[in-house]
Amino acid sequence: MLMHRGIGLDRFNEMPRARAVHALYECCCNVTWAATVSDARPYPDRDALLTKADLELLALSPRDVDRAFEAVAHEPVSSRDLPELARITRERIAGMLGPSEGYPEY
Repeated sequence: MLMHRGIGLDRFNEMPRARAVHALYECCCNVTWAATVSDARPYPDRDALLTKADLELLALSPRDVDRAFEAVAHEPVSSRDLPELARITRERIAGMLGPSEGYPEY
């Protein structure tokens, strides 16, 4: 279960670096990836964040990809390859950010 859920892109962009790295680490379980994606903030929109996330996944070593899959072993995976890791990571980023239109104010 992710600790950072529904925080929205604006809050993510404004988080202190350590919290942003932690939030992203929950999405891919690789600290180097999380730090690199975090350091590219602020993101103008979700697509920019997802594009950067995908690009940085390509930089992972085969061992890093294996470790990431070990961390998501409780999730069903169709294969243990980069496209599957990208799918899982995108789903987790979407959960971290919440709905595109944001949550209603109560």
